Amino acid sequence: MLEKINNPKDLKQLNLSELNELADDLRSALMNRLSKKGGHFGPNFGMVEATIALHYVFNSPIDKFVFDVSHQSYCHKMLTGRKDAFVADEHFGDVSGYTNPEESNHDFFNVGHTSTSVSLASGLAKGRDLAGGHENIIAIIGDGSLSGGEALEGLDFASELHSNFIIVVNDNDMSIAENHGGLYHNLKELRETKGQCETNLFKAMNLDYIYLDEGNDIGKLIETFNQVKDIDHPIVVHIHTIKGKGYHEAEIHKEDWHWCMPFNQENGQPLDTTYHQNYGDLTCDYLLDKMKKDPRVVAVVAGVPTNIGFTEDKRKQAGKQFVDVGIAEEHGIALVSGIAKNGGKPIFATHSSFMQRTYDQISQDLCINQNSATLIVNTASIYGMNDITHLGIYDIAMMSNIPNLIYLAPTSKAEYFAMLDWSIEQNQYPVAIRVPCNGVIEDDREVDQDYSQLNRYKIEKLGEKVAILALGDFYQIGEELASEVEKQCGFIPTLINPRYITGIDETVLTSLKDYQLIITLEDGILDGGFGEKISRYFGLSDVKVKNYGFKKEFLDRYDFHDILEKEGITINQMLNLIKNTIQS
Repeated sequence: MLEKINNPKDLKQLNLSELNELADDLRSALMNRLSKKGGHFGPNFGMVEATIALHYVFNSPIDKFVFDVSHQSYCHKMLTGRKDAFVADEHFGDVSGYTNPEESNHDFFNVGHTSTSVSLASGLAKGRDLAGGHENIIAIIGDGSLSGGEALEGLDFASELHSNFIIVVNDNDMSIAENHGGLYHNLKELRETKGQCETNLFKAMNLDYIYLDEGNDIGKLIETFNQVKDIDHPIVVHIHTIKGKGYHEAEIHKEDWHWCMPFNQENGQPLDTTYHQNYGDLTCDYLLDKMKKDPRVVAVVAGVPTNIGFTEDKRKQAGKQFVDVGIAEEHGIALVSGIAKNGGKPIFATHSSFMQRTYDQISQDLCINQNSATLIVNTASIYGMNDITHLGIYDIAMMSNIPNLIYLAPTSKAEYFAMLDWSIEQNQYPVAIRVPCNGVIEDDREVDQDYSQLNRYKIEKLGEKVAILALGDFYQIGEELASEVEKQCGFIPTLINPRYITGIDETVLTSLKDYQLIITLEDGILDGGFGEKISRYFGLSDVKVKNYGFKKEFLDRYDFHDILEKEGITINQMLNLIKNTIQS
């Protein structure tokens, strides 16, 4: 049936039996792509029927859909002319994993972070009203995303519209892991009473409300959406769906199947069964041991517990010393500031692109108050996630310029855990640690255990003429470059591990004043970054400084090898610069 659907208009010609057949075809197409390429499994399998019904009732793109976080948008893509990217392997690269206006006029925003759809869609509705339009505006949001502050702000504003605005709440009783927070008790009550319980958080926001328990029944979904089509006021349509619907393993093991790597369709086992040592698992084991020895240690996450290895069994081991605040990164930062203030030893961990949401809290709630919380920043690298909404190369510029924050860049496994242990045990500074993203490096270099004397760079190899300051997970590039300079240029360059992103070591930098060339290497954007601090220090001197990093731009689905070459961060390119500079 899917082969007949080239746009949503084709969908409207089908009867209910054919629509159910289409649902089966959509799941087959999802299985084809996800088993071979990976992606968000559970959210998309659970939204098949609802997506069909939405497109059957409404008239996209005149009527506008805004998907929260886009984890459930794959079927929408297939029904809007992009099915080849799911049924034909050679076209997998044609689409991203998120809504994307560059792909289709049925998408209105690049969306990859949670809790945004209600606010974005309410903006579309307000714009429509100002322009005198009459189309339906539909925000689609999962229950997990409701805990985010922006979602609650959007709901609070929505009733002020006094015009058509439809909020579809896809409630599968799951975030990535289990939901956390008081509002989920009310959602549970609403599900159990079929939307009839006295307490109703949506009605408390002055929103109209309708509940559908059979959220995977196309016929009842169509009936429900027809009730609200062209409505003249804001309304919440609360549908109860099954995450992973249609694939037994995903229905049973919802957390494991929220997102998947390529897998065997017959047994659900990943195609790559090789265990790769990673900082998430290592950090979790370290923290669990730390928790056993000290009841004040607590790990805090915001809806992504496995970013530091806390699988369900590990969370149970940690007990009350593990906290998941749900999709609420801002609250997470303020929480750990308070914990630290009152004697605890908190560690907050999330991905670099999600840490962007916490700038105000890091600055205001944590750093002004100088509370000694530890922030673990994951996937902060060109080697990390590469979707436009999940880039991990902006954190250095953002975080390293916040006063009082100590931002550390370890270069190896030993250095990472030394920094982490020091940070947890000290009580003077808020500390962030940029977790290496180029694999778990084990080498024989000695590492310091105490980082309380701030901004002390480590000279790993003392040489002459050229100094290479290689930060964090670019240290190994610096190490290789230093080796090649020695081989090809006939002298030993000085190799420096800066360790501290947030400050400069004037003693070390002064010792380089007679060098011909200073090279900085950082895994982030150059504007506002580490290298600029070094260049500024040498600004009036005769020392030439070359900063290597990345342009301030939004990249999307890139190959990191291509980006490194584009920015001149290959050994041969840098060697040529050194040779030309020294000769001149």
